[in-house]
Amino acid sequence: MKIISYNVNGIRAAMKKDFVGWLKAENPDILCLQELKALPEQVETSEFEDLGYHLYWEAAQKKGYSGVAIFSKVKPLHVEHGCGNPLYDFEGRVIRADYEDFSIMSVYMPSGTSGDIRQDFKYEWLDFFFEYANSLRKIIPNLIISGDYNIAHKAIDIHNPVSNKNSSGFLPEEREWFTKYMDAGFIDSFRVFNQNPDKYSWWSYRANSRANNKGWRIDYHMTTEEMKERLVGASILNDAIHSDHCPILLEIR
Repeated sequence: MKIISYNVNGIRAAMKKDFVGWLKAENPDILCLQELKALPEQVETSEFEDLGYHLYWEAAQKKGYSGVAIFSKVKPLHVEHGCGNPLYDFEGRVIRADYEDFSIMSVYMPSGTSGDIRQDFKYEWLDFFFEYANSLRKIIPNLIISGDYNIAHKAIDIHNPVSNKNSSGFLPEEREWFTKYMDAGFIDSFRVFNQNPDKYSWWSYRANSRANNKGWRIDYHMTTEEMKERLVGASILNDAIHSDHCPILLEIR
């Protein structure tokens, strides 16, 4: 089974860059999307349905902001919209699809780059999500949590760790949270297969960062330990250019 996660930074803008053509060629079984910045009625959803996808959308209450979705060729047994916390569900940050033998979540974690208020909001979210994810995995042991985490975990995951040590997304507290998250039983699936440096999933639009590969790896397919034997491969699809992020791929049995 082929699973792709992609922060599209506005699905309508991505569709103007032949996102649908790319999706048809890539043909994942499941597509997790983040930062849609649109309601379903604002998008030509028939273009995705024509490719055989069932569409499940969790939009933010604020128009043109955030939002996550799961497009799936296999109809899930159940779809859980939101995480049950109105503070975060207001921003459209979580959606989960349950299948017969595993579940997958598309998650868009907050950024703290706009200032202290949002950084504090991010820390509160991280505390909440740690408990939420660990409670969930007790009920659903075979769990994949895919999406934009807005954290580069280790020095290998960022182009210049020294100059970015005080940057939101690479702060010590955020990185410690990520380590704690993994120690609790979640696997960074990409690093199971690839230990090479200079592998990124997001680049600033400034200073020709993408062309110079001055990026951050902040998008992940995290899986529970119980899923480890089912992992077949993981990669970063950096040739896709519809966003300041690129898609990430996970293949499972």
